[in-house]
Amino acid sequence: MKPALVSEMVSALEAKDFSTAAHTWRVVLYTRALADDAGLDHDQVDRLSYAAALHDIGKIDIPDEILRKPGPLTGEEFALMRTHAARGHERLVAMGETDPVLLQLVRHHHERIDGRGYPDGLSGDGVPLAAAFFAVIDSFDAMTSVRPYRSAVGPEAARLAVRELHEHAGSRYLAEAVKRFSRLHDAGHLTWIMEYYNDTCAVPAYDDIARLREITPLGGGRPR
Repeated sequence: MKPALVSEMVSALEAKDFSTAAHTWRVVLYTRALADDAGLDHDQVDRLSYAAALHDIGKIDIPDEILRKPGPLTGEEFALMRTHAARGHERLVAMGETDPVLLQLVRHHHERIDGRGYPDGLSGDGVPLAAAFFAVIDSFDAMTSVRPYRSAVGPEAARLAVRELHEHAGSRYLAEAVKRFSRLHDAGHLTWIMEYYNDTCAVPAYDDIARLREITPLGGGRPR
């Protein structure tokens, strides 16, 4: 997928759900950090970055009153919200997208290793590897982001989130993904992402993926 189209789609999602912008930056940068740590080449890192940026694109098709609801969702509303993964996949397929990395991550980032995820209830090795790794990233970000029901963020929230990931490694999450992510976190390589792309600060618009090559998640520095 061309970078300009990715940016256009991310902008459309941000217009639908204004809380998406910082979340998109963080999960993309966490994804790049893990991919760089694994020694993947530039093409693979970029493909994963596109997928991370578009993982929630199906939420464009979720009604505003559910997507922006400040309180807990009803059972019926939650069931509808869960359709966003399949809806996103269907939207990309209808656009002619064929990259399996992108399609699989968008559809399967809410699957669980124990088979209790959605939309397809995949389990074990049946969960695509990129989606299994991204599930850890997405969950960590959800647990360390400002929500209507939670304002605690920062190092303590991150510590508790990592503990939660370890508690569910091998059941909800891929154990190897938890191990790699927590190692980067514990080494301090992810802290700046939470600090500089947090929910209370303005973040730049998501644009050409090539810009992200100027940012070095594992270098310990700051975004340039």
